[in-house]
Amino acid sequence: MFKKILLTASIATFIASQALAQTADSLAHYTNPKPHKVVELQDRQFGETPKNIILLIGDGMSATQIFAGITVNGGMLNLNHMKHIGFSQTQSADNYITDSAAGGTAIATGQRVNNGVIALDADGQPIPTILQISDKNGKATGLVSTSGITHATPASFIAHQTSRNMYEAIAADFLKTDIDIFIGGGLEHFNQREDGKDLTKDLKDKGYQVFTSLEESAGSSEAPMAIFTAEGHNPDFDGRGEMLTEATRKVIEVLSADPDGFFVMIEGSQIDWGGHDNSTPYIVGEMLDFDRAVGAALKFAAEDGETLVIVTADHETGGMTINGGNFEAHSVTAKYTSTNHTAVMVPTFAYGPGAEAFMVYMTIPIFS
Repeated sequence: MFKKILLTASIATFIASQALAQTADSLAHYTNPKPHKVVELQDRQFGETPKNIILLIGDGMSATQIFAGITVNGGMLNLNHMKHIGFSQTQSADNYITDSAAGGTAIATGQRVNNGVIALDADGQPIPTILQISDKNGKATGLVSTSGITHATPASFIAHQTSRNMYEAIAADFLKTDIDIFIGGGLEHFNQREDGKDLTKDLKDKGYQVFTSLEESAGSSEAPMAIFTAEGHNPDFDGRGEMLTEATRKVIEVLSADPDGFFVMIEGSQIDWGGHDNSTPYIVGEMLDFDRAVGAALKFAAEDGETLVIVTADHETGGMTINGGNFEAHSVTAKYTSTNHTAVMVPTFAYGPGAEAFMVYMTIPIFS
C-alpha cells in the first residue's frame, strides 16, 4: 500500500512538472502569426524647433523588448525609421530601481521624485508637467493609454498626488486642467466613486463630449473630449484589437486642428505587464501593438514636417534576455531575471525637428 501511495505521488509530481514545463515553454516562446507592414517614409529635412510633440512611452520597454519585436516582425519595425537614438538612466530619487510613478514624473516634469509619487517635489509641492506647461503656452494637449487613464504613467502628466494608488483623486485632477482630449480606461474612477460623485457629469458641465468607446466618438473631432475605452484597464492586445493605433490617429486628428500646435503623451502600458508575468507572447504582442501606434505618429510627422516624435520608456521590466530567434520564422525565445522592474538603461528614439538633440542622459532632459 505504501509503495502504491509513493508511486501515485511520483506520477502526480511528474505530471505536474510536465505541465509546469509546458507552461514555461509557452511563456518563453512567441511566433508572430501576422507581421505588420511598416510605414514608408520619404527622406526629408526638418527645422530645429517643433510646433508639435508626440511622446510615446513603452512602459517596461528596453532594447531587448524592441529587438524581440524586430525579430518576430521579420527584421523591421516602425521604430527603425527613427535614426536619432540615445539612452536614458531611470533611477528615482529614493531608489536605484524606479517605478512608473517616479519614472513617468521624471519624463513629465524634468525632476526625479520618490517611487510612488505623482508629480510632487520633496516638500509635497506640485511640479508643473510638460502637459500643463504646454496648455499654459496655448497648445492643445492630450493623453492616451492602454491602461486606465488614471494609472501611474498618464497620471504623471496631469495629476499631483502623494501616491499613485489614489486613483479617484487622480481622476479629480483631470477637472483641474483644460486637457483637450484623453483616451483610455478607468471610467470607474470617474463615475463609481466612494464620494458618490459622477465626474463625467462635471466633465460635461465643463464642455467635454464624453464617450464610452472610440467607435462612439467617430463622428466628432471637436475638442474637448473624453473617451473612456474600459471601466477599469483595457484588455491585452488580443482583446482590444487596434485600439492604441486608432486612439493615436484620433488624438492627432483632434489636436492638429489647433493652429498653435500640440503636445500629447501616448502610452503602451502593457509591455510592462507582460514583463511582470515573464510572458514572451504578452510582451512581444504588446510591443508590436505599440509599434503600430508609433507608425501612425511617424506617418503624420513625416507629412506635417513640424512634429517631433519621441519614443522612450520609463523603465525596463522583467530582465528580459533573448536566447533564440528566427527572422524568417518570425519567432523568438526569451528568459527573465526578475518579475519586477530593473535598473537597465532604456532607449530613446527621435524623429523630426530637434531630433538630433537626443543622446545618453538621465530621464529628466526629455522634459527640457
